[in-house]
Amino acid sequence: MNDIQDLLDGLRRSGNILSQFVKSIPAEKMNLRRGEGFWTIAEHVSHLAQVQPMLLERLHRFMHEDRPEFVPYVPGDAETEAGPPHMEKNVALESFTHHRAKQLTLLKKADEADWQKTAIHPEYERYSLYILVRHILMHDHWHMYRMEELWLTRDAYLTKLD
Repeated sequence: MNDIQDLLDGLRRSGNILSQFVKSIPAEKMNLRRGEGFWTIAEHVSHLAQVQPMLLERLHRFMHEDRPEFVPYVPGDAETEAGPPHMEKNVALESFTHHRAKQLTLLKKADEADWQKTAIHPEYERYSLYILVRHILMHDHWHMYRMEELWLTRDAYLTKLD
């Protein structure tokens, strides 16, 4: 766990990276559906904003419970098929930034015991505050990569997700 500061720096930077990236995408590309079962770029942005309160709640529970027990976050059938509920781009970006700032404020208070605290999560063999923070960062960047792929990749090379 020698990379905690790097993870926090990554989380701190994700909002600006996301915002600058999304603002560079032409408006006509935001709601383009590239195929059946594919989310649009706008839906990825909405999803990133919409999961932040749930992630903040999980961080809070790690900080205040001895051994929290989580249930998996599984998007509803409608979200899986058609993407998450739509948020206007600027509202989504502001919401992401607002919740990320709250997450970082909370994480600044974490001590070594908090970082090593484990939880029960049926999806994962191991789950800790440290793993969750790393997961949040990777989740941000996975969706940003997917948005870039949806924007710039030619159809023949587009990754098809099952």
